Amino acid sequence: MKMLLASTVLAAGLLGLGGAASAAECGDVTIANMNWQSAEVAANIDKLILEAGYGCKAELVVGDTVPTLTSMAEKGQPDIAPEAWVSLQPEIVNRGLTDGKFIKAAKILSDGAIQGWWIPKYFADAHPDVKTIPDLMKHPELFPAPEDKSKGAVFNGPQGWGGTVVTAQLFKAYGGEKAGFTLVDTGSAAGLDGSIAKAY
Repeated sequence: MKMLLASTVLAAGLLGLGGAASAAECGDVTIANMNWQSAEVAANIDKLILEAGYGCKAELVVGDTVPTLTSMAEKGQPDIAPEAWVSLQPEIVNRGLTDGKFIKAAKILSDGAIQGWWIPKYFADAHPDVKTIPDLMKHPELFPAPEDKSKGAVFNGPQGWGGTVVTAQLFKAYGGEKAGFTLVDTGSAAGLDGSIAKAY
């Protein structure tokens, strides 16, 4: 699940402001600017609202799910994470909520979001026997690696993303290397996008 998290100090301050606010009342606010498009949009919208609507001095800080949630739990910074994959660090988030260090402000996507390993529909239609990860692991030849066509490829996300950690662990758990696959480091969100577009 993705949700907006705020530090208790910021949330209490904004809730107490009511209508109009001044920069002195709101003060400085830090907003995690994660490195994927929807999170970047959300961070910039929050910045605009806090500055124009409440007179805050808002600053965007670079972040990813794992380091941002850890920093919020341990240091109280940044003040807001407009979008975070909280299900990737449930123990940290639940502890932060229980200890009053986090406030769950809202779900950023009302329908939620699904994380997983994906293949295009046209590929699934052409290979109806590939429906699960164990099915996929039987067919490395269908997913040729860019550097070594004799191996299959599973493309991973950039470092810092919770999904990257999950994919690396799933790759090990399903015996990806033993099955003839390689785990490809795409390096960045743009690299992941490029690998998807190229494969498609």
